[in-house]
Amino acid sequence: MTEHPTSGLDDTVHQRHRLGILTIAAEVERVEFGYLRSTLDLTAGNLSRHVTVLEEAGLLEVEKGYDGRRPKTWVRVTAAGREALAAEMAVLRALLERHGRA
Repeated sequence: MTEHPTSGLDDTVHQRHRLGILTIAAEVERVEFGYLRSTLDLTAGNLSRHVTVLEEAGLLEVEKGYDGRRPKTWVRVTAAGREALAAEMAVLRALLERHGRA
């Protein structure tokens, strides 16, 4: 018997907000923390926790610096993050195909 596509979902990536963070970060070279917060409608603390989980998993890199005198935090997806996102998308495509919505 073949394994069901859902067995390929990665809990770290599949969580809605983390998937949002990864997809946005993968679209650009780096993304500013405040942009992620407002786009995903998260509190700073909630976003920070999700970013930390992804960073600890090696899927994101966090860069702190300044824009003029204002402290800023940027997020960049890693090669491993791109691979994990691609794997997640492949599983989602397999589910769509399985249900005739490809």
